[in-house]
Amino acid sequence: MILPIVAYGDPVLRKEGIDIAADYPGLEKLIDDMFETMYNAHGVGLAAPQIGKAIRLFIVDTSGFAEEGEEDTEGLKDFKKVFINAEILEEDGDDFSFNEGCLSIPDVRGDVDRPERIIIRYFDQDWKEHTETYEGLKARVIQHEYDHIDGILFTDYLSPLRKNMIKKKLKNISKGQIQIGYRMKFPLAK
Repeated sequence: MILPIVAYGDPVLRKEGIDIAADYPGLEKLIDDMFETMYNAHGVGLAAPQIGKAIRLFIVDTSGFAEEGEEDTEGLKDFKKVFINAEILEEDGDDFSFNEGCLSIPDVRGDVDRPERIIIRYFDQDWKEHTETYEGLKARVIQHEYDHIDGILFTDYLSPLRKNMIKKKLKNISKGQIQIGYRMKFPLAK
């Protein structure tokens, strides 16, 4: 089922998610619904707060970054994962800038600096624990979604000038005064 994506301004996007247990009600269906919702919105990641749940769950599928006909040197085409109760243990390497966007903040993009490498511990959908290292775009997508479960948005990293430039657009998003091609829930819509 395609779920509405929570828009900028909803308090759930600022809450720190709580850990969940293996018997979390309807978890398998929730994960399936999150993937269907993300694909419908043409995203590469989706965190539970973006569908109104303040829990430590996010999904990624970076196949959208894999350029057709080009060599997939980063392994983006087959990188589809579920992260439950994730904890980034280490971030290192040089920061690199990338123009990010977010399904909860449509039509707003900005350059964000993030470390190039992370080590993360998490459970997958089968409740197997993993500790893994990721680099490049994989690390970037994970860091972006991880921020969501900590109540952080990519716009928090933007310069004061850029934040000022998008202030009106953010207000319009929260009111539902935008045209978007997927279901959304707007906190201030009348």
